[in-house]
Amino acid sequence: MGLKERTIGSLFWKMFEQGGAAVITLVVQIVLARILAPNEFGMLAIMLVFVNVGNVIVQSGLNTAVIQAPDVTERDYSTVFWMSLLVSLILYAAIFVSAPAVAAFYSMPAIVGPLRVLVLVLVINAYNAIQEAFVARRLEFNKTFRSTIAAGFVSGAIGIGVALTGGGIWALVVQQLLYQLCKTIFLAAQVSWRPRLVFDWDRAAVLFRFGWKLLASGLLEQCYQSLSDLIIGRIFTSNQLGYVSQGKKYPQALGSVLDGAIQPVMLSAVAHVQQDRDRVHRLVRRALKTSTFLIVPAMTLFGLLARPIVTLLLGSKWLPCVPFLQAYCFVYALLPIHSTNLQALNGVGRSDLFLRLEVIKKILGVSILCFNAFVLKSLTAIAIGYMLSGVICTFINASPNKRVIGYSYLQQIRDIAPAFALSFAAGLVAFPVSMLGLSDFMTIVLQSLVMAIGYLGLAKLFHVEELAYLLSTIKEIVSSRRSRA
Repeated sequence: MGLKERTIGSLFWKMFEQGGAAVITLVVQIVLARILAPNEFGMLAIMLVFVNVGNVIVQSGLNTAVIQAPDVTERDYSTVFWMSLLVSLILYAAIFVSAPAVAAFYSMPAIVGPLRVLVLVLVINAYNAIQEAFVARRLEFNKTFRSTIAAGFVSGAIGIGVALTGGGIWALVVQQLLYQLCKTIFLAAQVSWRPRLVFDWDRAAVLFRFGWKLLASGLLEQCYQSLSDLIIGRIFTSNQLGYVSQGKKYPQALGSVLDGAIQPVMLSAVAHVQQDRDRVHRLVRRALKTSTFLIVPAMTLFGLLARPIVTLLLGSKWLPCVPFLQAYCFVYALLPIHSTNLQALNGVGRSDLFLRLEVIKKILGVSILCFNAFVLKSLTAIAIGYMLSGVICTFINASPNKRVIGYSYLQQIRDIAPAFALSFAAGLVAFPVSMLGLSDFMTIVLQSLVMAIGYLGLAKLFHVEELAYLLSTIKEIVSSRRSRA
């Protein structure tokens, strides 16, 4: 099977994985949000800061280094695993000891025990990250699909059960921890790799020379993403933090379904042809146009439907999260131009440029965040600041690729302009539905239908290339499966 067929097959498996996981997660989060209080989600947001930052340190960019490297041996996988495991154990011990201090700083004494349990995820992910790198390098995303879906069902059912028995914050902790544990176990049952008692210092140095830049970049990104939660949790209330984190969660999940399916596959594909600049250019351009064509209308519709969706699914107690959800819909509509350009740099081995861009963006973002939080002291201003930062960072992320792969910012803007224009037009057509006075459910159904017909109809009318490409790709896959059957 050629690279194109493997890439397209992997893309659809990754799409199924992301989509299935998002649906399961959405259902679980909706049920938990109806049972639990906003302040409990606020406590989870604080705990996840330490987990997410810890995960970046544990992986140290080495999983991406394994995927990107031209030649990888079994010794390399084991070497990276032992490095990651040692780091995870050190971090776990540090967070375990500091948990009471964290709880006291945020005036949340109830998180001491849950935090100590939740950070066990770091040790689990030290193993799972290597498994996922092993699978990604071979473009075998059907295996991660099966493990992700199974883990979502098991962890979601048990988490909801704990919530129904009055478990409170422990329901969220159990669900998060079991998701990662089950995913690791189910993937291990499908993957032949197992760690060996070997460690190659020379290969560790080679991989870390690439990975440390991604570690630094990942830490900058994760710390920046977590900084708003830390600041809001300190300056504002845990309820307000719960509203902001809930408003961010759903656009982020939707973005990960679409863009998150395309980008990991693109990284693996680019790594296979990184010496051929023209092929890299074509892969990156296709990924950007396709992901934008899917994500922008989805975020536009989600923003339009924010109020009826929140009222119907989460309940009126969550209505204060609506403005934040709409702001993050705009932020994540820009996701493809960020992730495509950054994955392209990783795929061709330019982690040095990746790190440089992250430093520039974080200086800008932190400056905007601190001004809005400490001077304006406004949650709304913080959300608007993320929108402004997102727009500016599209230029920053795209700027090196004119030289690296011959794909300039202006070319990228021209490529994604149709999706934004069609989404805006279809959104204008769909907006009046909200003024008809229908029930929340009927508003969601009718507005979604009008938006879909308007967007796809305009794309067909103006012969938008991305629609034709997606339709032809689907037909190709269907015919290929029929011929094999």
